[in-house]
Amino acid sequence: MQQKTDISNLIIPNHIAFIMDGNGRWAKKIAMPRKVGHIAGAKTFKKIVDYCEKIGVKYVTAYAFSTENWKRPKDEVDSIMKLLVDYLNDAIKNFKNDNRILRFIGDREPLSDLVKQKMQEAEDSCKGRTGMIVTIAINYGSRDEICNATKNIVKMCLDGKLSIDDIDNDLISKNLYTADIPDPDLIIRPSGEIRLSNFLMWQAAYSEFWFDNVLWPDFSQNDLNRAIKDYNTRDRRFGGI
Repeated sequence: MQQKTDISNLIIPNHIAFIMDGNGRWAKKIAMPRKVGHIAGAKTFKKIVDYCEKIGVKYVTAYAFSTENWKRPKDEVDSIMKLLVDYLNDAIKNFKNDNRILRFIGDREPLSDLVKQKMQEAEDSCKGRTGMIVTIAINYGSRDEICNATKNIVKMCLDGKLSIDDIDNDLISKNLYTADIPDPDLIIRPSGEIRLSNFLMWQAAYSEFWFDNVLWPDFSQNDLNRAIKDYNTRDRRFGGI
């Protein structure tokens, strides 16, 4: 049994990002279809977001569906999209008195009209709230994000609104999907994979990373505590001494 990790006297990261990996392998371990793993992973996501809010995390970003995930079998993609719609319906219906803000990043164009409608409804329902910001990355890819930012900046230059000398790190950041939230302090990826997989590559320049073999559906509050404890051992110098 895993020993309980105490974080009562530790610094809580302002922004934690999650690569929710391992749903399919979790399902395979119990000889079930991959969609069963995604259902379990969605339940874990809800629990972890609730816990993040409880311990004082201000921003949570979750990698739910990448631009590359369209390559997966159609029935698996369909099950992920249905889970998203179910989650959004639940958020719209049952969290009217919640102060949490839900937002999305990624290219919405290829998504179904129903998914886009529910995403918009969920975002609209959060207007006026001031609590923790939960960002879900749907059809998101960091390379696409940077390409889109570059196109926006080039267009502004061609329109005479900017000169080449105006282009700097801050301008690029302001043209990313995440322009209105701070970069993640801590990026967590369970499942044993040790890579970003096209997630927040610009924003992760000075993020701390935490990797572990636990599969996402089994990821617990205590696993998050272990990551936060490890985060507190890091010396974050941001390029300085």
